Amino acid sequence: MHPVIARFGPVAILTHDVFVALGIGVAALVFLWEVRRRQAQDERLWYVLAGALAGGALFARLGTWAQHLDPRDNASLLEQWAYGNRSILSGLVGTYVGALVAKRIAGYPHKTGDLFAPAVALGMAVGRLGCFFAEPPGTPTGLPWGVTLDAEQAAAMHVPPGVPLHPSFAYEIVFHVAAFVALLALRKRITTPGRLFTLYLAGYAAFRFGVEFVRGNEVVWAGLTRSQLFLLACLPLLAARLAWRSHRAEGVTT
Repeated sequence: MHPVIARFGPVAILTHDVFVALGIGVAALVFLWEVRRRQAQDERLWYVLAGALAGGALFARLGTWAQHLDPRDNASLLEQWAYGNRSILSGLVGTYVGALVAKRIAGYPHKTGDLFAPAVALGMAVGRLGCFFAEPPGTPTGLPWGVTLDAEQAAAMHVPPGVPLHPSFAYEIVFHVAAFVALLALRKRITTPGRLFTLYLAGYAAFRFGVEFVRGNEVVWAGLTRSQLFLLACLPLLAARLAWRSHRAEGVTT
């Protein structure tokens, strides 16, 4: 594990932050490529992209504020912004909300989810490299690809030393790379606006629910983590959205 890439005096360059920044850059490039490929040249799209980035950054940090049912047990919003953890799931929600708000302000009437889908997938794969190198791997495993930390690394990560652990972030990287390839293969076959992005979100939600069992995150209720409880609410909504879009597509073609 290498949480710090370099130090310049008292300033530490964190591995996680570097890869998150790289992921955002990669996502922006893929988005630009997809915009040009689809010939969706409209200057208002840049306002949508800016809104998505701003919403993602804001929600990623503040989305983990409500750790406890009693608000008095949670940090203040200022403390959360300064010291709180970041969440990929709340960041995705923020990206979606930010894009919607920006579209409304800019007056852009078309759906943009399919422009974002490959960009988000590849950007997530790059960003998760930072998690892989800087955060605790996962729960103990007997599988041959388990990650074993030495005593110093294990103490810093608060995990048992010398015990193979699930490389849970590697699982996510593989998923997002596979999703990126699948999205490129399907983008000419799935033409219903918004359906490709919804498929990606539903696939990631289902995958993330499963991988949480080996992430080692805190179990808060009924053997489930906070992320799984959030996903339990989201999965039916995504399934309903897919069913609705399929019904509309059938109605158009009949």
